[in-house]
Amino acid sequence: MADEEVMKQIDTEGNIDDDLKRRMVEALEDVVDPELGVDIVNLGLVYKLGMDNGKATVTMTLTAMGCPLAGQITTLVKQAMQQVEEVDDAEVDIVWNPPWSKERMSRYARIALGM
Repeated sequence: MADEEVMKQIDTEGNIDDDLKRRMVEALEDVVDPELGVDIVNLGLVYKLGMDNGKATVTMTLTAMGCPLAGQITTLVKQAMQQVEEVDDAEVDIVWNPPWSKERMSRYARIALGM
């Protein structure tokens, strides 16, 4: 499970209580950045989770613009969200502002990447 610092970084909107947020985050921890080998949550790539009438929205970024694996990661995020009982459909919104920085990573991710 993501540490408390990473959980606080992830905003929510819509009908998301603490339990649903935790389960959504746990599902997203199964999505591993193929280049870095660490999940997108602990990398600090997930900015916001939304829920509206069964449709989840994941607002996130990537470590670099022009990431050749963006499509693959987006598909994996949608599949992960489908594992959450309340989610009927999922949308991924890739944003570049605020830009990702290493400071968003969890302690686990820093250790895994030797930082």
